[in-house]
Amino acid sequence: MARPSVSRKVFVGTNTVFLVFLCAVTLYPLLYILFSSLSEPESLLMYTGVLYKPLGFSLESYRRAFSYPLLFSGYMNTLFVLAVGLAVNLTLTAFGAFFLTRGNVMWQRPIALVIVFTMFFNGGLIPFYFTVKDLGLYNSIWSLIFPTAINTFNLIIMRTGFAAVPRSLEESAEIDGASHLTMMFKIIMPLSLPTVSIMILYYGVAHWNAWFNASIFLRDSYKWPLQLVARQVLLQNDTSRMAAGAVQGSELAISETIKYSVIVISTLPILVIYPFLQRYFVKGVMVGAIKA
Repeated sequence: MARPSVSRKVFVGTNTVFLVFLCAVTLYPLLYILFSSLSEPESLLMYTGVLYKPLGFSLESYRRAFSYPLLFSGYMNTLFVLAVGLAVNLTLTAFGAFFLTRGNVMWQRPIALVIVFTMFFNGGLIPFYFTVKDLGLYNSIWSLIFPTAINTFNLIIMRTGFAAVPRSLEESAEIDGASHLTMMFKIIMPLSLPTVSIMILYYGVAHWNAWFNASIFLRDSYKWPLQLVARQVLLQNDTSRMAAGAVQGSELAISETIKYSVIVISTLPILVIYPFLQRYFVKGVMVGAIKA
């Protein structure tokens, strides 16, 4: 085996150093937030510079954050939207993709063009608001599920994944008397698990991070999802109720650590789940890049 040349060693070494630096730059903000949330409030407030470890150790900010009623209700609302929304998203997207992959459907191409048209043009925020309001979904948690039940880009990806299933399998099922529902749920979807998994990832992350529609359609704070509650805490500095009862003069310090703890609480679940779906991420991107 030939020894690598000097230029090859320089290239590999430069890439290694660059990637290590890139990982450090990417990882440090996450570690900073985690270390800050676990630090002593007064020590963190007086500290300046790079943070390599928690300044002391305190879980007081987490205790106060979990005692905040809106944080618990936000978690419950987000989990409800995530569970029900994913079921609605996957069901409707799968039916739409199955329809668009049938070869004997009347007006299939014009319908597909109309669907793609909505990906590039929409009526805007005001018509969207009045549509949701006229449907009776205003101030209802269902306004976070039904108006965004199908994402056109995700529909195209799932359609491409379904189209990759050999037509011969469907023809064999038809000969055996299988219905369209049987073919979709017992043949096409099991053979398209990478595509279905990437749909779960895309829709799940979108539901978990969503806050804008909730800020428009939900008037009652106890119906807010987690990310809107976190936004209220972080951007509007609404930590007074969580910091209440702190020692005089330390409310500002505990408020800062509460903000960091809220960030950790709101992002940790998706960071834990993501690695299990990451292996499907590249497959899903490649499926979306193939022209059917």
